[in-house]
Amino acid sequence: MRTPEHEPSLRRVLGLWPAVSVVIGTAIGSGIFLVPSDMVKAVGSPGMVFAVWVFGGVLTLFGALTYAELSAALPGAGGEFVYLNAAYGPFFGFVYGWTQTWVAKSASIATLATGFYTYLADFFPGLKAAAWTVRYPIGPNGGPLEIRYGQLFAIGLIICLAGINYLGVRLGGGVQVAMTALKLALIAGIIACGLIYAFGGASTSPLPLHSTIPANPGGVAGFFAALVAALWAYDGWNNAGMLGSEIEKPQRNLPLALIGGTLAMIAVYLLVNFAYFSVLSAAEVGGSERVASEMMRRAFSGNAQWSSRGAGAVSIAAMISIFAALNGSILSGSRIPFAMTQKGYFFHALGRVHPRFQTPGASIWLLGLWSSLLLLSGHYKQLYTLVIFPSWILYAMTAASVIVLRRTQPGLERPFKVPGYPVVPILFVLVAISLLYSTLLESPRESGIGFAIIVAGLPFYFFWKRAAQSNPAPVEVTGKRSA
Repeated sequence: MRTPEHEPSLRRVLGLWPAVSVVIGTAIGSGIFLVPSDMVKAVGSPGMVFAVWVFGGVLTLFGALTYAELSAALPGAGGEFVYLNAAYGPFFGFVYGWTQTWVAKSASIATLATGFYTYLADFFPGLKAAAWTVRYPIGPNGGPLEIRYGQLFAIGLIICLAGINYLGVRLGGGVQVAMTALKLALIAGIIACGLIYAFGGASTSPLPLHSTIPANPGGVAGFFAALVAALWAYDGWNNAGMLGSEIEKPQRNLPLALIGGTLAMIAVYLLVNFAYFSVLSAAEVGGSERVASEMMRRAFSGNAQWSSRGAGAVSIAAMISIFAALNGSILSGSRIPFAMTQKGYFFHALGRVHPRFQTPGASIWLLGLWSSLLLLSGHYKQLYTLVIFPSWILYAMTAASVIVLRRTQPGLERPFKVPGYPVVPILFVLVAISLLYSTLLESPRESGIGFAIIVAGLPFYFFWKRAAQSNPAPVEVTGKRSA
């Protein structure tokens, strides 16, 4: 049974630039300001750090090329949920949607919002103070739960952005474009300051690009440890596909957004790291929790006032970067529970489209409120770590679905085809398997708990499966432009 024509539905009103800004803006968050320190400690030298960034970027590009074919052929709300359903059936689509909705996407939003208030606390230290303490062992590590003023601010930020996206996808997309453009401009300024200091004659010391430190763990294990950090920074490149029902000309715009956005990210990450290591030694990068701030202090070391302002500018750039990633995560992630409901595998109310704003309002508020609860609990970091293993299994399966669908649905219209097929998707899958193996060896407990989270959803899957078989869900109607 199809949705009646008079019922509201999602509209294709987002052009190419909002789609590109979702790719870039969601992926470039706080990672670029944090992970270089962990990476150089794992591999020992700037040269190896660049090798990891390039390798991770090529792997991400292979994933983007693969997803470009899928998104152009199956441009529906939910991204991977749609592709996994088409290739393997509803079970794996449900597993993906369940994991993303309750843990991965919501914990990511909580992490980003916390990062925002952490940087804001540089200007308003009172945000770190505890508003009150819940004296029960329900906090992180079984201790009391401290609720800080910054957490309340972060929850307010999530609710505010959920409200913006509730009021219209055009509004949410416009905010994403503006914040992503501002983010890139500020990052370009940071890169310029570092390079001017290193090559403009301000520095009298030799460039520290070839400095080294003892690697821990070093070798193959160190490379994979650094790769995990790099992939965390790249993560989010796939989010544009989740808006497949609202992108204009998806057969053209989604491949362009995925590929163009990923190439832009690779360039930004390499340039930023080049600036870092042109100013700071490997030991200084490895010993700093805020590499960009330390680089700016060094670049303006001749003037104490400007040195402080430079570090403050990095905090502002980080907040804007996180703000764009947070908005993009809410904008794209809210389409996953909506897509699940469209197939009959989630709560019915989440499949409704607001008659005036033409957004999946209930799904937006679910994601915003649940993310806020995770943020308040303090357990989001643990949850995000736990789902890395099962999430990458599903990423690998999604990439492999290109091969599956070529065989099972040869007549499917494919406006974009993966260049280098089948080598590109196979290489992506093989590296993903290697990463999974390394993660399983390093974190067997966390990987096992991640599977347990998935297993917890199985009773719900079979309940909704029986309900869907007895009362088929309406088919989502998309593609209409708003008046």
